[in-house]
Amino acid sequence: MACLHAFTIAVTLALLAAKASSQLLNTYNGLAVTPAMGWDNWNAFGCKVSEELLLGTAQKIVDLGLRDLGYQYVILDDCWSTGRSSNGTLLADLTKFPNGMAHVADQIHSMGLKFGMYSSAGYFTCGRYAASLGHETQDAQTFADWGVDYLKYDNCYNAGQAGTQMLSYNRYNAMSEALNKTGRPILYSLCNWGEDSPWNWAQTMANSWRMSGDVYDSFDRPDVRCPCTGDEGYDCALPGFHCSVLNILNKMASIQSKTEPGAQSDMDMLEVGNGGQSDDEYKTHFSMWALNASPLIIGTDIRSMSPSSLSIYSNPAVIALNQDPAVAAAVRHWRYYVSDVDEYDMGEISMWARVLNNSDVAVALVNAGNSSREMNATLAEIFFDDGAERSPQAKMGYDVYDLWAYRMDNASATQVLNGTAGEISPNSTTRYNVTVMSYAKGLAMNSTALMGNLTGSVPPLGTLTATVPRHGVGLFRLRAKAPTMKKRDEL
Repeated sequence: MACLHAFTIAVTLALLAAKASSQLLNTYNGLAVTPAMGWDNWNAFGCKVSEELLLGTAQKIVDLGLRDLGYQYVILDDCWSTGRSSNGTLLADLTKFPNGMAHVADQIHSMGLKFGMYSSAGYFTCGRYAASLGHETQDAQTFADWGVDYLKYDNCYNAGQAGTQMLSYNRYNAMSEALNKTGRPILYSLCNWGEDSPWNWAQTMANSWRMSGDVYDSFDRPDVRCPCTGDEGYDCALPGFHCSVLNILNKMASIQSKTEPGAQSDMDMLEVGNGGQSDDEYKTHFSMWALNASPLIIGTDIRSMSPSSLSIYSNPAVIALNQDPAVAAAVRHWRYYVSDVDEYDMGEISMWARVLNNSDVAVALVNAGNSSREMNATLAEIFFDDGAERSPQAKMGYDVYDLWAYRMDNASATQVLNGTAGEISPNSTTRYNVTVMSYAKGLAMNSTALMGNLTGSVPPLGTLTATVPRHGVGLFRLRAKAPTMKKRDEL
C-alpha cells in the first residue's frame, strides 16, 4: 500500500509538471503563469518614494518570510523621475534615488527579489511626471538596462487615444512590443482601469490588466467617484476611482471567464493593514482577491505591519488558491440582497466557487450583510455549471477544509515580526516556504498548511453550512471522498 501511495504521488507530480509546462507555452511571454505577488508603495506612500523606502521594505519582505511565500516583486510606483535627458532618456530623481535605479535593482535582486517600475501610456504619469507615450522603445530599453522585471503601465493623460478597444490595444501594444524587443523578461501589468474592456484584448500582449477604477480602503462604502457597480453587466464608460472592495468584487462576476494562466484580471492592490476596514473585512478582501486569481500586491507599510495584518498576508492555505496552476477566477453562483443593511444602506450575500487543478473545489460564502448569519450552499448550486443536482460531482460526498482555521495567532505573528519565530517546521500548520516545496507539490503531498483544517463533510447532494460574521467570509476547500467499495455478495 505504501508503494502504491508513493507511486500515486509521483504520477501526480509528473502530471503537474507537464501541465505547468504546457501553460508556460500558452502565455504571451512566459511570465505570470500564476498571478504575480509582491508589494507596491502607492496605497501607503503615494509620491513619498525613496531608495531607502524600497530597500528597507525589500529587506522586511525577506525577514518576515513573505518572499518565501511567493511575494517577489518590489514595485516602485509613480513620482520617481525628473524628466528626460537631452537625448530623451528617462532620468531618475537622484535626490530620492542617489545611487540610481540600476543600484536599486541590483540590491533588490541580491535579496532574491525582483524589481518593478511604473510609467503611463500617456504624455504624463498620473502624478504629472514624464510618461512613455511615443517613447516606448527608448523607455523599454532604459527599464531593461536598469534591471527592471515588472512594468506597471498606467492610463493617465492619454491624449484621447481611448474610447474603442482598438485604440487602447494599439497604445498598450506599442509598449508590449518594445519590452519584448529588449530581450529581458519583464512582466507587463496594464493599468487602464478596465477602460475599453481590456479583458477582451490584453491576453495576447500583457500579463494582467486592471479591471476597475482604483480601490480605496473601504469594504462597501459607495462613492460617486466610482460610478459603476458591476450591475451594468459590465459595461462601464467611466471607471473612476475610490472603488470599494465589494464594488470591485462584484465587477469580477461578469468577466470571470477572461482569467487564464499568464493573463489575469487585476483587482488592484491590497488594502490590508491600512486601517480603514475591520479584521473580518480584510480577511474577505484578501480571500476574494486570492480566489479570483488577482495579482496579490501588498499595499501597506510592511515595515510597521501589525500582527493581524501579517497573519492575513501570510495565510498559505489562501495563497495556495491564488497560485493554483489551474489559473481561473471564481464563478458567483448566486447573490441576494438582505434586509440587515449597514450605515451605507448596503447589504447582500453571495456564493462563489472555483474548481482547482487537482479537482478540489474552493467555495466562498460572502456575508456583506450587517450581522452574523448562517449561510449555506448546496452541492447542486456549487456544481450548477456541471448539471446541478444531475451532475456526477453533486452526487459525491466531500470533506470540508476551513482555509482560515490555521491562521497564525497574534502571538506567533509577533514572533515573526520581532525575529524570534525560528525556522519553519515541515509540519507547520500556519507557515509555509514555497522555495522548499511549491504550492502545487505541497497540495499533492496534502500539506496541512495548504489544506486548512478538516472541519466536517458534506454528503452526496448535501449542503455546506457555515456561520459567517458581518462583512466576513467562509472560505473552504472541498475534496471528494474516496468512493466506498461495496463487498460483492457471497455466492
